[in-house]
Amino acid sequence: MTFTELSKPIFEQAINNYHKTDNVDTLMSNPYPLKSIEYYLYLKCWIDTVQWHLEDLIRNPEINPIEAVALKRRIDKSNQDRTDLVELIDSYFLNKYKNVKVNIDATINTESPAWAVDRLSILALKIYHMHKEVERTDTDEVHKSQCGIKLSILLEQQKDLSLAIDQLIADIEAGRKYMKVYKQMKMYNDPALNPVLYGKK
Repeated sequence: MTFTELSKPIFEQAINNYHKTDNVDTLMSNPYPLKSIEYYLYLKCWIDTVQWHLEDLIRNPEINPIEAVALKRRIDKSNQDRTDLVELIDSYFLNKYKNVKVNIDATINTESPAWAVDRLSILALKIYHMHKEVERTDTDEVHKSQCGIKLSILLEQQKDLSLAIDQLIADIEAGRKYMKVYKQMKMYNDPALNPVLYGKK
C-alpha cells in the first residue's frame, strides 16, 4: 500500500464523520491509536474540515463584527495547528528514512512530503463539497454541469497529486531525493516578532 492509498480513505473518513453533525464545535473522535501516522492524518483532515466551514461562516455578509473577530482568531489558531501538524508529519518521514543512504547525485524537492499531503487533504475536501454541488436539487442544469466539469478536474488532480507524492516518497526511500525541512517560522502569531503585539509593551 502506498502512502496516498493509506491517506485517502482516512481523509474521507474524517470528512464524512464531521458532516454527521456539520458543526464547527463538534468534538473530534479520532478512531486511530494516539501518535500513529493514521491518527495524525485523521487529525490533519479534521482540522482542515473545521477550518473550511469556519471560512464559510466568516464570509457571511451579515455577520456580527464581534463574531467575525472571534472567528478570525479561531481561523488563525487553526492555521497554526495545521502548520504544526504538517511539520510533525514531516518528522515522521524524516525519522522513517533517516538511515537511507543518499545518492551522490540526489536532488531536493520543491516541497516536503507532508506539505504535499497537506494539499491532498484540502483536495479531498474540495472533491467532497463539489460532489455535493453536483447533487443539489435546488439548482439548474447549468450549475450542475459546471460543477460536474470542476469535479472531474479535481478528481484528475487528486490522481496526479497522489502519484507525485508516492513517487517522491519512493525516491526518498531509494536515496534519489533527500528531505530538508524548514520550519514555517510564522511571525504574526509571535508576540516577539509581530510589531503590533510587541509595540504594546
